[in-house]
Amino acid sequence: MKFSKILIILGLFLFQLNFAQEKADAVLNKALTEAKSTNKNVLLVFHASWCKWCHIMEKNMNLPETKPIFSKEFVTAYIDVQEMEEKKKLENPGGEELMNKYKGKDAGLPFWLVINPKGDVLTDSFNEKNENLGCPSTAEEVDTFVAKLKKSSKMNDNELQTIQKVFTKKN
Repeated sequence: MKFSKILIILGLFLFQLNFAQEKADAVLNKALTEAKSTNKNVLLVFHASWCKWCHIMEKNMNLPETKPIFSKEFVTAYIDVQEMEEKKKLENPGGEELMNKYKGKDAGLPFWLVINPKGDVLTDSFNEKNENLGCPSTAEEVDTFVAKLKKSSKMNDNELQTIQKVFTKKN
């Protein structure tokens, strides 16, 4: 009887582990490993389930016309942070700390950065006024976003124009 209780408790513990999110540093390390092997940079995006702009950014990056461009240039990794109480389990443990490490503590969401395979930050979502672009949508924000992508990737002018058109469209 005692043995079966132990098995049940162990089973419940293992079941619970299946639903735990991966640690943020593990997500980043996996992305960096893939980036090294594919000669790409990492586009690291901090987001949350409640964040409308996070959903728009992800949608814009995954459209049929943009997904191949982003996939060719970047290993994209998402870290879930700042969830509401009932969805805290969605967060990647250590995500807030990782976001803070990259000066995103008070930036808002989405917050993103491009990191080379060595772990060096090439660019982030802050504009020249130190404001977070988040999901760029105004012409000025999209121009800044495109300039940052050009600086941190090998995207050609046609690819950059495609991204510019998609992100400038009203969502």
